[in-house]
Amino acid sequence: MAHPRSGGGAVRLPPMNAMEILRETVRVLRADPHAFTSVLFLLLCPASGCLLLSAAALDTSVVLPLARRLLVAAASSGLPLTHFVRQLAHHLAAATLVSAVVVSFPALITLLLAARAAVAYTVAAVYAGKPLAAAEVTALARRAWPRLAATYSLGCAAIAAGLVAFLALLVAACSALKSMLYPPDIVVLAGLFTVLAYSVVYAHTVIVCNLGGVIAVLEDVAGLSAFSRSVELMRGQTHVGLLIFLGSTIGLSFVEGLFEHRVKTLSYGDGSSRLWEGPLLVLMYSFVMLVDSMMSAVFYFTCRSSNLDFVDEEGDSVEELEMMVAGNSDAIR
Repeated sequence: MAHPRSGGGAVRLPPMNAMEILRETVRVLRADPHAFTSVLFLLLCPASGCLLLSAAALDTSVVLPLARRLLVAAASSGLPLTHFVRQLAHHLAAATLVSAVVVSFPALITLLLAARAAVAYTVAAVYAGKPLAAAEVTALARRAWPRLAATYSLGCAAIAAGLVAFLALLVAACSALKSMLYPPDIVVLAGLFTVLAYSVVYAHTVIVCNLGGVIAVLEDVAGLSAFSRSVELMRGQTHVGLLIFLGSTIGLSFVEGLFEHRVKTLSYGDGSSRLWEGPLLVLMYSFVMLVDSMMSAVFYFTCRSSNLDFVDEEGDSVEELEMMVAGNSDAIR
């Protein structure tokens, strides 16, 4: 298990893979369980409840017309209306286009961002060896919230622009192949390649945004500057960020699937209710989000330490960089 090394107030972590970052995250969680538990119950659980309940609370009269329009666009572009295409259209209509914009965004921009700021400061406090009181964490999170909100909003805009570009490219590619009289199998294959390319771009965008959010909290930058700093720090360790993103996505999707099949269906068929499982699944979803935020913070410190080591090897002034890292520790006193 990796342990931080301090030099001149700087947090120094050895390079770690995704599994080692998970182990380090568990160590940090055990170092200050009360602070992280408070964030879990006071901020992440309400945010998770809004996210999971939003899809169930949406009126089908809003979701179904959007899903039908997406299916019409898919059929006109030459895609066969398979079960996968129908499920994808419904997911885009309910979860992405309606739930995220109408219901989820207010919870994300308030509760989730406050939780991410609090987690980043608490992880930094653990590494500094100076635990923070709840009032201090709240004050620091409130001060960092404008930078984090600007960075998060820009990231959402980038992801939305990427989604629009993906849909436009998918329709254009499938329509072009259909007009050239290619068989449906070729059209589907082209669509799958387009989905694969979009998935890779989406994953890279999300990990840059997540690390940029931590940077916006712990450093005095925001927006494009935070994303530029994120790309700079993550150079050579992108695969680690992708594995963290993959693990978090699998965990969140698993809990979402359980919520879809265990709670949205109100009974087993014999009249016995299983709504009681909802709070448990919300807690599970919140815990996965907490671990994801903590891993992003630990990943930030590993990336920064690697950059400090690189500068040290090049013979440049390390003292100035260590003072910058020490400044982060001083800010959380």
